[in-house]
Amino acid sequence: MMCRRGTKQIGPPSDTVKPRAVVMSEPKAPIPAPGDTYKGWLFKWTNYIKGYQRRWFVLSNGLLSYYRTQAEMGHTCRGTINLATANIAVEDSCNFVISNGGTQTYHLKASSEVERQRWITALELAKAKAFRMQAESDDSGDESSPPASGQGGGSRNSEVQSTLRTLGSKVEDLSTCNDLIAKHGSALQRSLSELEGVRLEGQTSEKIRQVTERATLFRITSNAMINACRDFLALAQAHSKRWQKALQAEREQRVRLEETLEQLAKQHNHLERAFRGATVLPPSQSNPAIDSKGSAASKGDASDEDEENEFFDACEDVQEFITVPADPKYHRRSGSNVSGISSELGMDDGTTSLDEQSLASNPESPQSQEVVPVRKRRTRIPDKPNYSLNLWSIMKNCIGKELSKIPMPVNFNEPLSMLQRLSEDLEYYELLDRAAKCQNSLEQMCYVAAFTVSSYSTTVHRTGKPFNPLLGETFELDRLQESGYRSLCEQVSHHPPAAAHHAISERGWTLRQEIALASKFRGKYLSIMPLGSIHCIFEKSNNHYTWKKVTTTVHNIIVGKLWIDQSGEIDVVNHRTGDRCHLKFAPYSYFSRDVARKVTGVVTDKDGKAHYVLSGTWDEKMEYSRVMQSSRGGENGADGRQKTVYQTLKAKELWRKTPLPDGAENMYYFSTLALTLNEPEEGIAPTDSRRRPDQRLMEQGRWEEANAEKQRLEEKQRTARREREREANRTSSPTEEGKEPADGAEEVEIASEPSETTYKSGHPDNYRAMWFERHVDPATGEPTHIYRGGYWEAKEQGNWDSCPDIF
Repeated sequence: MMCRRGTKQIGPPSDTVKPRAVVMSEPKAPIPAPGDTYKGWLFKWTNYIKGYQRRWFVLSNGLLSYYRTQAEMGHTCRGTINLATANIAVEDSCNFVISNGGTQTYHLKASSEVERQRWITALELAKAKAFRMQAESDDSGDESSPPASGQGGGSRNSEVQSTLRTLGSKVEDLSTCNDLIAKHGSALQRSLSELEGVRLEGQTSEKIRQVTERATLFRITSNAMINACRDFLALAQAHSKRWQKALQAEREQRVRLEETLEQLAKQHNHLERAFRGATVLPPSQSNPAIDSKGSAASKGDASDEDEENEFFDACEDVQEFITVPADPKYHRRSGSNVSGISSELGMDDGTTSLDEQSLASNPESPQSQEVVPVRKRRTRIPDKPNYSLNLWSIMKNCIGKELSKIPMPVNFNEPLSMLQRLSEDLEYYELLDRAAKCQNSLEQMCYVAAFTVSSYSTTVHRTGKPFNPLLGETFELDRLQESGYRSLCEQVSHHPPAAAHHAISERGWTLRQEIALASKFRGKYLSIMPLGSIHCIFEKSNNHYTWKKVTTTVHNIIVGKLWIDQSGEIDVVNHRTGDRCHLKFAPYSYFSRDVARKVTGVVTDKDGKAHYVLSGTWDEKMEYSRVMQSSRGGENGADGRQKTVYQTLKAKELWRKTPLPDGAENMYYFSTLALTLNEPEEGIAPTDSRRRPDQRLMEQGRWEEANAEKQRLEEKQRTARREREREANRTSSPTEEGKEPADGAEEVEIASEPSETTYKSGHPDNYRAMWFERHVDPATGEPTHIYRGGYWEAKEQGNWDSCPDIF
């Protein structure tokens, strides 16, 4: 019965007659070298009718193929087996079997034991090499190669890697040959031992024949080992000199770096001595780090001006508008014409560039400043413990409720309060410093818009919930020495939760805001809607900007990995000039072709004329481009109207996110500023968030104690609120508006969702804030809390007698 080629075949019977082998009549086969192609005749079992048939076998690149004749090699292959997954077994002195464990099994027979051993040696070497190549291929498929610094560096790295792979292959060949030599050496030793004990003459010839064959096998394997060693030695010698030169070059480079570092250390020591010796510095030297940054930025602007003839394709927002490179005619004009265009747009890239003035040139800056050592802030907090928690058992009873009314364990929190998170808006205060120096309101608008986007960059990995501040809780951020500003937050209402924030800078800007959070748990995700406006006022120009925050959504609350998205629209308005910037935060979509976390915007004047296009992402960077011309055209939008096409110049970077510190993934993904917010400080108010015990215990990793302390503080706050309500009921008529009984009001609040209307109507806490008072904002007409003053004076005097006991 014929057996199909390429399938598993029935093995030959054990008593099959061995084909006559004439060893001396065949030409001597070469000793197989590791990795070389090996060819020769073998007898292959076909079926019970034809038995063993002579076939031409070729071993190459880890594949064993066979043909009927040598002439078939160019056109017809009868079968191939991959040795990387094959099993090689020896049956007797001339027979061996190769099988891949599946459908392919070759029963082969050599003409002699020596010939069989040659094939076994070649097959084992080829199998080892094929297995290594397959493993390397799998590894290279899983890993992405790092980008080369240059073409020369990439070629050198490739050459070194190739050489190392070759040397590794040779070492593996040597290891395989060593195993074979040990195996055949042991067999030879056994034969010699048996030969010593032979006494009968009939046994002597047989034993001598066995010793001779095994000695021949040992010689073949030893020769293969010698060849592999020779190849390895030749390759190592060929690259030895080159590696010695490379090592010498690295040593010289290290010596140069050590010398440079020594010079820098000496210069740093000299500057420190000079700094200590000075008592008063002029304003231009009040902040060397910022001055150097400003000068560096000036050089960058100059280079940008030199490259003004470049064009670019700005980011396309399919929802709003299209940007295209500006016509070259705008760049081929003379200098006067360019100035004319710039004056028409309200800015010239070369004459009013922001960073051409140093911060010290601000006339509002103090004329002298005493030298005070800058405090060294901490750069690490204890790593986050790995505690497990059954989330569904807690959340299943909270669907539909407001987040601030849900009793949450600290397992969902991060060791910062909402007041501290609000202060993180100042992470990139330098944008407001630059905006304060702008001579043109439209350019200033670009930096203010970038500042609004930058406040979200710290939230991309921050899935932990901040602590809800207690009523009357405060948080100060005094960075007057390091950064020129100081900030104060106070929790002015608890139901709905609202916090007032006031920051003032020596660089000529003031930031204030009152934010109330309306939050809803929807089962699969959590939506956080900030209510209230943010105000930024610049003293020099009296420009007054306002904007609101977008919605924050936390996805995969129940199942999956938590991730955060920001979506919505922001209108930044300059109430003095009428300028406006419309920013759009695109929500994440699995089917969108745009980059994730994309932000686009257009800066327009009071007449609606576009002057700048903003583009970027809220977690990485923002760029701005001057608009040279705009027109209607292009594709139709979703509402059927034609999109506006903006011709823009080369984009310039407004802001880029600072990388997170090392180990941030173990520290709640805190930024450099966030790591310092809960650092203990002397002289702060007794109501400061740094003094909150449950938050401090959580930061130290003592979560069980933190949970108990959190419940104690919340109960103490509820008791204080009931006391305030009883006092209010005794001093006023219950029929007056806004003085309903507390229990009824609390029940209505729990059943209803906070809205902007509820937020604006007033706070039912019967609480008067310590450092802020409620006014109607003249710019927006909204009721808001404005800083009344007195906090920093009380801190200087150490007088905190009027502060409530909330902890």
